[in-house]
Amino acid sequence: MKILNLYAGIGGNRKLWGNKHKITAVEIDPKIAEVYQNFFPNDVVVVADAHDYLKDNYTKFDFIWSSPPCQTHGQYRYNVGVKAKGYKAVYPDMSLYSEIVFLTHYFHGYFVVENTKPFYKPLIKPSVVLQRHYIWSNFYIEEKKFKTKHIRSKNKISDYNDLFDISDSNIKNKRQVLRNCVEPKLGKHILKHVPLNNEKDKKEFAKGGIIKLKEQKINLFDCPPLMIPISLYNKFLKRNRI
Repeated sequence: MKILNLYAGIGGNRKLWGNKHKITAVEIDPKIAEVYQNFFPNDVVVVADAHDYLKDNYTKFDFIWSSPPCQTHGQYRYNVGVKAKGYKAVYPDMSLYSEIVFLTHYFHGYFVVENTKPFYKPLIKPSVVLQRHYIWSNFYIEEKKFKTKHIRSKNKISDYNDLFDISDSNIKNKRQVLRNCVEPKLGKHILKHVPLNNEKDKKEFAKGGIIKLKEQKINLFDCPPLMIPISLYNKFLKRNRI
């Protein structure tokens, strides 16, 4: 697959994706992008604004992963920063929702938009909740429990060595960059559910076994139309009580 990895950071979500895909990563900070490139030398790394890059290049890819900045949506800044410490209130960054709507209506491939659980009721219902992440997608992703990262108790860079060792990098706020990483096992879990990314789905597709849920009175996620294998259809309906 041709994969676009937006707001790539140092590549937490990408760590366990392997090397069989053609991956383009977009990161706005040159120092962070350099570290990503060192970890994943086979990927194409673009230093640019991911939001703008998406709009100009989305037709070139089969699968798009986007993780827009989460700080203005997160519970930590709201509860600890604003309410407890008196930090200045800021507007939530609405690029999160603009990308969900944009990909839903204009993109003909598969996508995931990932963000942290917000301090408010999400304006668009997520497709699935995994660990501390809300996931919006246009394909079925099975629920799964992941080990809690306990990121608030990790105060030293060495606490993250099991994820990445960036102690020798020129990144200024190393701890924040590591905290922003998506758990690699979660990233791998999502990628394996992308239709046509595994042999079972390929065979099912060849037999006409992919159901496209497009014109329905019920909007399954209050978000995108879905394309899922029949083998997962009943499980999907049961989970969403439809």
